Amino acid sequence: MAFDRSHSATYLAGQLAKGFARSLQKRSLSLGFSPGQFPVLLELWQEDGLTQKQLLDRLEVEQATLANTLARMERDGLIARVKHPSDKRAQIITLTEAGRALEMSAVEAAADADAALFSGFKRFERDLMIEYMRMIVENSRKL
Repeated sequence: MAFDRSHSATYLAGQLAKGFARSLQKRSLSLGFSPGQFPVLLELWQEDGLTQKQLLDRLEVEQATLANTLARMERDGLIARVKHPSDKRAQIITLTEAGRALEMSAVEAAADADAALFSGFKRFERDLMIEYMRMIVENSRKL
């Protein structure tokens, strides 16, 4: 029996993730951030001044991936790192003025990326698809 990837949820989920990243990348590069930096920015816009460990726990990414992302964000002037006042091993990550200033345009870019991917969907179809995606994400956390 041949494997039909058009009926594989895992294959299609990977394609969907790539599609979202491409859609966001088209809109984000001119703004000064990359799709991989967007989750970090979202967390810091919600609560600035987190440690790398707090970001790791919230984003569920590998430590090396986050370290590389933060290094690029610091290089690009989006974040600054300062020593933690009570933990010599930790650093506090804060948004720079440039990082803060991106919020409105970056959120609009992400909304536009979503809208492009949901082109042709009726509102209830989009809402249902997002609810299904949330359920799958929650199920995946139980594995």
